[in-house]
Amino acid sequence: MKLECFALDDDPLPLSPASPTREWMDRIPDRHAYRCLPLSIANAHGWTIGAPCDLEIAWDGGHHAFNLKVRALDGFANVEKYAVSHFAFGIVTFNLGWLFRTPPGWNLLASGPLNRPKDGIAPLAGVVETHWLPYPFTMNWQLTRPGTVRFDKDEPVCMVIPLPAGAIESFEPEIRWLRDDPALAEQAHAWKARRDDFMRRFARSDPATLAEAWQKYYFLGKLPDGSDAPVGHAKKLRAATPVDRRG
Repeated sequence: MKLECFALDDDPLPLSPASPTREWMDRIPDRHAYRCLPLSIANAHGWTIGAPCDLEIAWDGGHHAFNLKVRALDGFANVEKYAVSHFAFGIVTFNLGWLFRTPPGWNLLASGPLNRPKDGIAPLAGVVETHWLPYPFTMNWQLTRPGTVRFDKDEPVCMVIPLPAGAIESFEPEIRWLRDDPALAEQAHAWKARRDDFMRRFARSDPATLAEAWQKYYFLGKLPDGSDAPVGHAKKLRAATPVDRRG
């Protein structure tokens, strides 16, 4: 399938595959946060769009558009083309410079980069029907308190993730007792028993357990009995690099 990325002019914001790494995860001893495979997969789950320059957003707490100011920190001459105060209430709007087109039946989730919290500001996510929309969308962030926030050049300001249109409506949540599925309950109880035993041995500094460091059932795609998961299992995710077909 194709994600068509139409540049609106010569200088859209930089578009690239989402990085599987995060600075805060790198700083943790032994980088053990990367042992959480769902976290790492989510990090790379789409494409990111970066800031045009080093920029600072200042908000005085007022409810008007003029209460928020954006300025470039590196001499960039046209920051107002990409980052403006439009909706007021401490919201900064990024004009991405892209018009996205997805295949029929697919939308785009536009959000901030997953698992990358930013002090003082929060992304406002949206789901866009890009399979028919003939015009671009913007990415908005809201400051959480008066003050200043900085984005560095190329720091992600938006992450786009394709989603099947109508998927949410097609699901019907059912609340059941675990005992209603004996096979699933057996696997879940076996996992808990092994997990509890591992944590007891870890707490008393058992050398073999400390050397093992962590249980790898999910990472390796293994069931508690050691057998392989019966469905596809991904240990990593790398989105495709955009191919520039502009003439």
